[in-house]
Amino acid sequence: MASFTHFNDQGRAKMVDVSDKQTSTRTAVAHSSIRVNKEIYERVQEGKIGKGDVLSVAQVAGVMAAKNTSQWIPMCHPLNLTGVDVTFEWDEHQEGDYELQIDATVKTKGHTGVEMEALTAASATALTVYDMCKAIDKGMIIGPTYLVEKTGGKSGDFQRTT
Repeated sequence: MASFTHFNDQGRAKMVDVSDKQTSTRTAVAHSSIRVNKEIYERVQEGKIGKGDVLSVAQVAGVMAAKNTSQWIPMCHPLNLTGVDVTFEWDEHQEGDYELQIDATVKTKGHTGVEMEALTAASATALTVYDMCKAIDKGMIIGPTYLVEKTGGKSGDFQRTT
């Protein structure tokens, strides 16, 4: 088994030194979702949520979260991101509920991957939708949140199969 690089000589957590890793183009796509009731769905679609344009604000929150992941997740490296894109798609769910599908794509050219940035972006986007709509219904359900795919780096590409 390979040695763990996230621990120092004292067995305590450390930020991994990536200075000797190859620079490469790296991408990651993460997915999350939030299930809402019909009233929220209709009000979001009609632009009738009191806090503003829910999807625009959530999209900006996702981009900001990706850019600031190293401030949220202790061992993440601060990265120069070359692109962040958050997209949405609505699905009608059981019993008249609706589910907002969220995909966050993050790119960089660097020494370490952007999986955490994509996951953070997708999560923050869903949380922002919740925050903006909670006055109508606090029963919204967030998730699941997961990595869809990643490219680049020593460990190679990953594609979720299920």
